[in-house]
Amino acid sequence: MNNDMIEGLVNAIVFSNADNGYTVLRLETDDGLVTVTGSLPGVSPGERLVLVGEWQTHPQYGEQFKTTSFELRPPKSIDEIFRYLASGAIKNIGPAKARDIVDIFGLTTLSVIENEPEALAKVKGISLRAARKIGDGYRRQAGLRRFIDFLAKYAIKPLVAMRVYKYYGDEAIEAVRDNPYLITHEACGAEFFEADAIALDLGFESNCPQRVSAAIIFSLSHNLNNGHVFIPRDKLIHATDQLIGADSDIIHDALDALYECGDIAIEAIAGVEGCYLQHMYEAECGVAERFSEMASQVYDADDLESRISDIEAAHGISYAHKQRESLTFAAKYGVMALTGGPGTGKTTTVRGILMLFDALNLKTLLCAPTGRAAKRLSETCLREAATIHRMLGAKPSEDGLLIFSQNEDNPLNADAVIVDETSMVDILLMYSLLAALKPGCRLILIGDADQLPSVGPGNVFADIIRSDAIPIIRLTEIFRQAEDSGIIRFAHDVNNGIIPDLSVSYKDLFFMKRFTDEQIADTVTELYSRRLPDNMGIEPSQIQVLSPTRKRFAGTAHLNALLREAVNPQVTQKEKQYGDFLFRVGDKVMQIKNNYDIMWKSPEGDLEGLGVFNGDVGTIVDINYAGETLVIDFEDKIVNYLFEQLSELEPAYAMTIHKSQGSEYPAVILALTSAAPQLLTRSILYTAVTRARSLLIIVGNPDILVRMVNSDKRQRRYSGLRARLAEGVNPPPSLRGASPAVGDAPLRVP
Repeated sequence: MNNDMIEGLVNAIVFSNADNGYTVLRLETDDGLVTVTGSLPGVSPGERLVLVGEWQTHPQYGEQFKTTSFELRPPKSIDEIFRYLASGAIKNIGPAKARDIVDIFGLTTLSVIENEPEALAKVKGISLRAARKIGDGYRRQAGLRRFIDFLAKYAIKPLVAMRVYKYYGDEAIEAVRDNPYLITHEACGAEFFEADAIALDLGFESNCPQRVSAAIIFSLSHNLNNGHVFIPRDKLIHATDQLIGADSDIIHDALDALYECGDIAIEAIAGVEGCYLQHMYEAECGVAERFSEMASQVYDADDLESRISDIEAAHGISYAHKQRESLTFAAKYGVMALTGGPGTGKTTTVRGILMLFDALNLKTLLCAPTGRAAKRLSETCLREAATIHRMLGAKPSEDGLLIFSQNEDNPLNADAVIVDETSMVDILLMYSLLAALKPGCRLILIGDADQLPSVGPGNVFADIIRSDAIPIIRLTEIFRQAEDSGIIRFAHDVNNGIIPDLSVSYKDLFFMKRFTDEQIADTVTELYSRRLPDNMGIEPSQIQVLSPTRKRFAGTAHLNALLREAVNPQVTQKEKQYGDFLFRVGDKVMQIKNNYDIMWKSPEGDLEGLGVFNGDVGTIVDINYAGETLVIDFEDKIVNYLFEQLSELEPAYAMTIHKSQGSEYPAVILALTSAAPQLLTRSILYTAVTRARSLLIIVGNPDILVRMVNSDKRQRRYSGLRARLAEGVNPPPSLRGASPAVGDAPLRVP
């Protein structure tokens, strides 16, 4: 990025977002009026700015200056002071009062407001109380601006400065000087390396306690992204040493100090001495404790066999032994887990449990981790289903952190909760869900333990299944109606480590041998855009292309570009380039992170709400250059994105297998291309195959198929849940005897 610099006077504020400081303004410079965009919190007309950034050309509004950092300069003249006060930047001062104040105090006006606000009472219409309020308001603004300027020297974003200042107020600069690493707190949002640069510039020693402690916390936090709930002490010391090069004895001491002050927990679990972030420790212990409590709850179920028989008679169903046992367990126990692969009757069983709960007059809520999974559950059960986040009333707190309105103090109004696709639920979300269940509420966990684990930390569903600590039903029988499905046979062969026979022909599964990435990409594009629509009547909107990797010619990044040009070529549609992606009206896109406070409206406009979630897929219907927004139709909701929010989206004609978790599509085309070893495993192939409902076409090299089936490497994660569940008690915070080992697992070292 070019580091151009401009200076000028703020003429007008065109747009300002109070939450993140994003601003569009007009700036008076020596060369004329300039449009400026960027994070410029609290800036007001009449203020003089020095801006660093780059010039860009807007498709409709022409040349603009995109700011990366800025500094405020005091107004140079009485006219500039008046314009600043008259803009309403300071509460309780309008144009008339601004003129009166400037007439009395002249060039000393701002100094008087900040240091001697009582003197403003000389102005007609301003009481002593009002004068003090004006002074307080200006000092807060001035303090924030000084703090933004202070952090700007280290290229720290103004948004981070806003968050830190909210905590520390006028003491923010001194607080950061005392410990620069405080800005890495999750509520502030700075990276460890940003804080480290400040600390080293301020003269902190490389082995100082603040730096070592921050590096430990960062290593623990960073490895949550790798699925680890904790890190063994020896590995954490090694990772921290790699990060900052500190002596191991110093890291040991820092670990003990963090433990003593309650920032981390240290406990012997699963055969190692595990180090946890405190909230992760509380979540894991809380989940284990609640499951142990719920597993001990047994309910009387009068006439249960006759009720199940009545359901069979009313709906023309004859449940298999395991399905019938599932209904019995659901009625008798406080919690149960149901697992099974495709074609084993999970869907029929879930519908049966729901009908039985209705017969028992239990109010039942249905939920799933993603919007797509919730929609599929709703269609399956003919009953409203929600995402877990929406059911729990997810919303951001004042600090920008996620909170739930449904919790232990305000539990869900439900006698039973059924969760589908539980393998996608991480330890923190499970903890929040369990906290929101009132005493006596039944919980039914549905999933496939052989699917990929959750994106977030933990391996919750697999740990539950393997612990045998709660009632568990494993459906293994493939029902007759599913026996002729190539998709189901293929999936079970893969899951059992059997190389599928590619010479057998099926109506719903085809393997097209292609041996180069170029051949794979060309065939996938032809199938998606022409052959399936023309020959089988399957429209592209019903087809999902999957690949194990983003990279390579047959990875999702390149496939998305090819598929877009094949089905949505540029004619006259509006476009917006953002980062690596080009967004075009008509494009299929996916939300890639949870956003709990973005507003949506129903297509009819009669309903509105908050929240778009990771995995939601929609279509771009408009790009508004004037309002700098992009409009997406997610089928059940219409959402307006600011251009600054487009980092939350990516094209979705093709997506990685990991991103397809919890979804099911009428037709799937799998680009079986080479990738990193950790992406070519049996569980990843199994997950891809089971995404297809009616048609699966695999395009690729049979050798890669064999390699994936033979690679039964599962992503190992440091999690103590299985050990805690097996013990059936909530462990004390002190060190205890070892439990069954979890084995080794890879750590992320930045």
